[in-house]
Amino acid sequence: MSTRIALAQVFLLDGDRSGNFRRIENAMIEAKAAGADIICFPEMAILGWVNPDAHERAHPIPGADSDRLGALAKQYGLFVAIGLGEKDGEHLYDAAILLDDTGKILLKHRKNNILSELMTPAYTPGQGVQVVSTKFGKIGLMICADTFLDKLTAEMAGLQPDLLLVPYGWAEHEDQWPQHGKQLEEVVINTAKHIKTTVVGTDLVGEISKGPWAGYVYGGQSLAVDASGNILAKLADRDREVKIIEVILR
Repeated sequence: MSTRIALAQVFLLDGDRSGNFRRIENAMIEAKAAGADIICFPEMAILGWVNPDAHERAHPIPGADSDRLGALAKQYGLFVAIGLGEKDGEHLYDAAILLDDTGKILLKHRKNNILSELMTPAYTPGQGVQVVSTKFGKIGLMICADTFLDKLTAEMAGLQPDLLLVPYGWAEHEDQWPQHGKQLEEVVINTAKHIKTTVVGTDLVGEISKGPWAGYVYGGQSLAVDASGNILAKLADRDREVKIIEVILR
């Protein structure tokens, strides 16, 4: 049985929770109309990556943001993977969740490789990786720089996922685009070949507004790659796009 997966390369405005939710829902509407079963959004898609305001504005998981995302997943009948901030006591995590089409949280991942120099206070790092069994097969989650770490990709390979969903926040100076997308392509291809599974890596479009990387541009160029490293889809450079791929997962 084939599965239709949407890469939702959305525009992000740091701190604009309500506007970002509007853009997320619009992508779901477009994906559902195109027959998608699963939709994958980028990293920290509610408040923005390395936005220190998230220390005060992020919610627990489960919590207000994940509940709202769950309601949208149920409304549009989609499995949803998305990156968002998670507040747990005094800790802020760069997290991702997988929701099923009833809105239930099936899996939560906390980014391990947090690049602590880019925000003060830094995110708290997560530990390890997981997969979950679904009607589509076993699905795993990682986040952006997690895929740089051989130890983590080896751990994920040992779990033998049928599909790996990876929210990215791939950013560089404006003058480094579009060529910086080639590095993202290499990372996603290497991850797929190492783990031996289909990988969907969805990047943002927009600009980092705070911290040492203020002014860096999220360049899009999201990718889907099969287990042999063949590119199944590559999205637009620095522009919003929702694209569907159809794959046999098991």
